[in-house]
Amino acid sequence: MNRILTGAIDRIGLTGACFHVEASLPEESFSKLVAVPDHSAAATLLINWSEEREKKQGGNLTAIGHRLVHGGPNFSASQKITSEIIEELRKLETFDPEHLTEEILLTEIFKNHFPNIPQIACFDTAFHHDLPRVALQLPIPRCYETQGVRRYGFHGLSYQCLMEQLACILGDRVAQECIILAHLGNGASLAAVKKGRSVDTTMSLTPTSGVPMSCRSGDLDPSLQQYLARTVQMSPESFDKMVNFESGLLGISESSADMRDLLALEATDFRAAEAIALFCYHIKKSIGAYAAALGGVDTIIFSGGIGENSPIIRSRICDGLEFLGIRIDQEANDHNKQIISSETERVRVMVLHTDEELMIANSVMQIMGSTHK
Repeated sequence: MNRILTGAIDRIGLTGACFHVEASLPEESFSKLVAVPDHSAAATLLINWSEEREKKQGGNLTAIGHRLVHGGPNFSASQKITSEIIEELRKLETFDPEHLTEEILLTEIFKNHFPNIPQIACFDTAFHHDLPRVALQLPIPRCYETQGVRRYGFHGLSYQCLMEQLACILGDRVAQECIILAHLGNGASLAAVKKGRSVDTTMSLTPTSGVPMSCRSGDLDPSLQQYLARTVQMSPESFDKMVNFESGLLGISESSADMRDLLALEATDFRAAEAIALFCYHIKKSIGAYAAALGGVDTIIFSGGIGENSPIIRSRICDGLEFLGIRIDQEANDHNKQIISSETERVRVMVLHTDEELMIANSVMQIMGSTHK
C-alpha cells in the first residue's frame, strides 16, 4: 500500500487550530491556521478540501475509515458501518461520551455528504476483546457485568501495529514470547501479550484509567469523588472534568501536559520534576506487574510520542529493573535505535514507531476487498 498523503486538523475548538497535510508530491503539502470551533466544522473543512483536491488531481473517494475508541462487548473486529451499527454504538455512548459522541457525529456528517461511500469502523478495544476473565472482570457486584461493565482496554490499533512489526522482525518466535507493549503519548497505557494474545492492559472501562497521562489521572481511589463532594462540593461533572482534562502531568506540574516542556523545566521546577518521576514510576510499576502476570518477559516495546522520542524517559523507566534482565544500552537508547537493550541482558527492549492510520487503512482495504469479491 502506497501512502499518498497524511494530515491532521489539530487544536479543534481552540485558538491556533491548524490544518496540515504531508504529501508525496511536495506541492500538495501545506500547513495553515484554520477556524474550526468544533468537530462538525473540522469535518466540513476536510470534505471541502478533499473535493477540491479530487477536481485538481482526479481520482474518487472509495471508502472512509474511522477510529472508534470504544467497541463495547460486541464489536471485536473492524466492520462496515450501517444504521444498525450506529444504533448499537449509541448504546455505548455512556461508556465513553468524551469520544464516542463526536465519533458517531462524524460518521453521520460523512454519510450525509457521501451517502454512497462505504464507511468502516475500526475499534480501539478490539485487540483486547478476548482478555482472560480474570483480567476483564471488575471486582464489583456481578450484576453489572451484564450491562457491559468490564475491562476493555484501548490503544488496540497501536498494539496491533506493534505486534505486526514484531512478527516481521522475529518471525514465528513472536507467538511464543511474553511481550510488554508500552504506548506512551498524550494517552498512555501498557499491555501484556502472551502467545500473541492480549492478557491484560492498564486501561479499563474507559481511557481515563491506568497509568497517569498528560491530562488524565489514571487509577484513583474511587472514594475520592465523594470526599471532594463533601469537602469542596465538587459535582460529578467537575470531577469528571478534573480527572480527564486537569490531572496527570498537567495537574502535578501545574504548568504543562507536554513531557518535552517538563523535561526543560525539571532542573528549576520541583513540580515538573515530580510529574516526570510520577509518570516513570507508574510505568515501571506496571512493567513489574506484567512481568509477574506473564510469568516472565522476553520483549518490551516502547512506542507513542513519548515512548518513541524520549530516551531519558525510557532510561528512567528501565532503571532499577535489572533484576528482571532489563538493562538499557545508553548509546543505542540515545540514538533511538530499534533495539536499545544491552546485548548481555535477557530481555529485548525495543523502540518501534506505531501507525494507527496504517492499521485503519489496512482494515478498510480488507473489508472493501471482501465486499467486492
